Amino acid sequence: MNFFEVKGGELWCEDVPLRKIADEVGTPVYVYSTATLERHYTVFRDAFAPRKVLVAYAVKANSNLSVLRTLGKLGAGADTVSEGEIRRALAAGVQPSRIVFSGVGKSRRELAFAVEVGVSEINVESEPELDSLIEVAELLDARPKITFRVNPDVEAGGHAKISTGKAENKFGVSFSEAERLYAKAATSPHVDPIGVACHIGSQIDDLGPMAKAFGKMRGLVERLRGRGLKVERLDLGGGLGAPYFDQPDPPSPADFAAVVEEVLEGLDIELVFEPGRVIAANAGILLSRVIHVHERPEGRRFLVVDGAMNDLVRPAMYDAFHDIRPVSVPRPGANLSAYDVVGPICETGDTFCRERALPPLGAGDLVAFMTAGAYGASMSSEYNTRPLVPEVLVAGDQYAVVRPRPTYEEMLAREPLAPWL
Repeated sequence: MNFFEVKGGELWCEDVPLRKIADEVGTPVYVYSTATLERHYTVFRDAFAPRKVLVAYAVKANSNLSVLRTLGKLGAGADTVSEGEIRRALAAGVQPSRIVFSGVGKSRRELAFAVEVGVSEINVESEPELDSLIEVAELLDARPKITFRVNPDVEAGGHAKISTGKAENKFGVSFSEAERLYAKAATSPHVDPIGVACHIGSQIDDLGPMAKAFGKMRGLVERLRGRGLKVERLDLGGGLGAPYFDQPDPPSPADFAAVVEEVLEGLDIELVFEPGRVIAANAGILLSRVIHVHERPEGRRFLVVDGAMNDLVRPAMYDAFHDIRPVSVPRPGANLSAYDVVGPICETGDTFCRERALPPLGAGDLVAFMTAGAYGASMSSEYNTRPLVPEVLVAGDQYAVVRPRPTYEEMLAREPLAPWL
C-alpha cells in the first residue's frame, strides 16, 4: 500500500498534487510519502509483536536525512555499510546503540570511527578484518561488540547483482570458518563476540531460501553455544521483496515473521533485521516531464523524458521494471500505444523500458516512475554534468525540498583548477 492516489483526475502524494511539486520544484524530482514510510516500517516491526526486535533500516536503500529521521522517530535503527552512512544515521538522530555496521571492505579508519562512536554491532566478514579490528580496538582501549556475518551458501531470488548468499559471493565467512573465528574472537580481550549474522540478497519473493538460511544459522548458534560460547544475538538481515507492479505481490512482513518464528521456535535469542527496499520502495516516485515524442517512419515511438539513467539507474543496471503512470489520468477508453521510454543521456542504456503500452502522451506531460523510493536517489549521479536530482518529502498537505537541486555554478565550483592551469 502507498499514498500516491488519484484525486480529481490527477495523481497526488498524500494531500499534495504532484503537478504542484513539478511546477514549483521542477523535474525530474523524487517525491517521498511520509505516511507510506511510517506505515511500511510499523507493519514490519509489528509483525514480530510481542517479541521486541531491532529493525535496523538499510540506509543504502534511501539515505536522505529526512527519511532517516522519519524512521528513527518511530524507533528504527540503521544498517550501515560505510563511515558516511554511520554519520548520516547519527545526524538523523539514530542512537549508536541502534546502528549496525556491515561491509566486506571496512578500512581501519572506518573501524576506528565505529568503535569510537559505540555502534550496536560490527558485522565482521573475514579473518583479516577481525585481526584489523582487534588491533584498532587495542589502540583505542575499547572492546566493541561484534557479530560474524556468515555466508550460508543459499541461493535466493532477485537479480544476480543483488544476490549475496552464495559461496561465490564476496560477503561473509563460510560455515567452515565461522566456529573457529568465533572461538578466536572469544579469546581476545579487545572484542566482544555476541552473535552471528546473515543476509542472502535483495528483492526476495520466495521465503523458502530464507527459511533454509535461517535454519542453518540456528544450527550454528546451537553449535557455538554447545562449545560454551556466548551467543546473544542473531541478525537475519533483510531482503524481503517490495511489489513492483509487474509481478505478483511478494510475501508480506507477517508471512516473513511467521517463517522466522517457525524456524527459531524455542530459541532464546535477540533478533535483528535490516530491511530497506520493503520500507522505502513504494514510498517514493520519480516525477519526470516529457520533452517530446520521436516517431520514426517504421513505427518506433520514443517517449523522451527529462529524467535519465543518472537519476534512476535501476533499469539500466538491473533490467528493473518501474510502472509508469501519467500524472493526468487518461480519459476512459483511451487507446494505448507502445513507447520506448528514454532519457537524454548519451547512452543507449539510458532506456527505462521498451514497447511499454501507455496512453497518449506529448511534450509537457508529467509521468511518475512508481516504486522508486529505494535505490533511486541513493544511486543517482551527475553523469553528463546533469544536476543531481532533488528530493521532496511530503507529509499530509505540506512538502519540503529535503535535497535541493544544485546549480551549475555550485557544481563547477566544487572542482578547482590545478594551480599550474
